[in-house]
Amino acid sequence: MIQDASAVHRIDANSTESTTRRRICLVGPGFRFLGGLSVYTCRMANALAEHHDVSVILLDRLIPTRLYPGGHRAGKALTSISYHPDVTMGPAIDWHWRGQLRRVWAFLRDERPDILVLQWWTAATLHSYLTLAVMARRLNIPVVLEFHELQDPGEAAIPLAAQYRRRLMPALMKKLAGALVHNEHDRRLLLDSYRPQDLRHLRIDIAPHGPYDHLPATVPSADEPSVDPDVTRLLFFGLIRPYKGLEDLIEAFDGLTDDQARQFSLTVVGETWENWTKPAEAIAVNRHRDRITFVNRYVTDEEAARYYAQADAIVLPYRRGSASGPLQIAMSSGIHVLMYGVGGLVEAVDGYAGATVLPAGDVDALRAALIALPERAHERFADPHSWDANRAALDRMVDAVGVA
Repeated sequence: MIQDASAVHRIDANSTESTTRRRICLVGPGFRFLGGLSVYTCRMANALAEHHDVSVILLDRLIPTRLYPGGHRAGKALTSISYHPDVTMGPAIDWHWRGQLRRVWAFLRDERPDILVLQWWTAATLHSYLTLAVMARRLNIPVVLEFHELQDPGEAAIPLAAQYRRRLMPALMKKLAGALVHNEHDRRLLLDSYRPQDLRHLRIDIAPHGPYDHLPATVPSADEPSVDPDVTRLLFFGLIRPYKGLEDLIEAFDGLTDDQARQFSLTVVGETWENWTKPAEAIAVNRHRDRITFVNRYVTDEEAARYYAQADAIVLPYRRGSASGPLQIAMSSGIHVLMYGVGGLVEAVDGYAGATVLPAGDVDALRAALIALPERAHERFADPHSWDANRAALDRMVDAVGVA
């Protein structure tokens, strides 16, 4: 790994995994505002608990429910995933705190983890993370920030939110001992986004996104329509937002001839955020609308499992991206992946034989990839990912920044 001129320390990625049992405390979102990071925190904790003593502090109410884009579903039982009994559940934190910090302080004081790992994806956590970092420093507990996004793209477009993050983030960075990112692209982005003096004290390591293999097994019901073996089943899954590029897929599908379109069915499953209705409008007037199923809501894990089980390929024409939950589920399901080669997603599919990486924003290339898919749609692939790399990265981090 090339050392950057910014003097940021890079942990040796080839260092051996420690067999020492650690005390690791993760902080991340709970299931009230269910999203990809809720799943990540839970899967990560459960995987780490196989080898370490793991505790979790969950962020329950991230923001006032009325301000959350999916607030209408807050608190609903949408996921089947749960924390392993070996994971110690600490007190939860809401955005307003209201007496919760005393319980969190007592929990950290009693647990005394070797490392406190904060999951970062939104500035809504910043005031709580600053406070937790101050607590941890007083208890001599090293703090590590695991970046999933440097800033949510929707927040970046809100001037007050962007300014808030820019002003307060350096204060949090000064209290960190290390940072984790999912890929080399994000490591470079981190180095380019902050001043060298804000980073030079940090240990930085890459912890690739682990697999999302948590969906329940599916059993076809008697009332499900039989699958036509001559139809290639395409899936778009996940939140519908401007950067997801769903409108490119709809345009590519619209450009198919009638004979080509008869080879496909397209299922779009996702909740609309940021009032991004352009994809829905394009679906409504698509030439092949009769071959498109549009499920415009956040679905349960059981429903998601069925959609993935019925799909031959997922299409993810993202315009940017560091990681993707729908992509991880697709690789765990072994289906084809058609995606633009943007951000850290190219590294995310490294080693996955079912990935077709296309030039970013090239609708014609996307349409050509669709047309070429039917002759190999039946193929399935092994997911090369596991949570071992994440555990090894944390082991290296504790070795580097841990306190004796």
